[in-house]
Amino acid sequence: MEEGNRNQSVYSKLVRAGKRTYFFDIKSTRANDLFLTITESKKRTSESGESFFEKHKIYLYKEDFEKFIDGLHETFNKFDELRESMPSAENNSDEQTSAQANSDSNDIQFEDL
Repeated sequence: MEEGNRNQSVYSKLVRAGKRTYFFDIKSTRANDLFLTITESKKRTSESGESFFEKHKIYLYKEDFEKFIDGLHETFNKFDELRESMPSAENNSDEQTSAQANSDSNDIQFEDL
């Protein structure tokens, strides 16, 4: 397959979020159908000290957009509802600062969710 026949990038949006970078890419197939890829990239260090990027990718096709967006909206709404019912970081003991709490939350892995 020659390079011109591969999926073509149509639009790309980069979002830096702390230690992670997210890429939202709209691509076109050979049949000119559009799809979305969402990539999470995080810099890691191997045991030998070498740096590398760990990436996770989701492919989202146009026929799934509505269900995906509905599920995402429902999840964000539930997130807000749960967040409002939980004690805030300021109510935590003096032993743990909010900075430590934020640091801990950045270490959440997909497997933990």
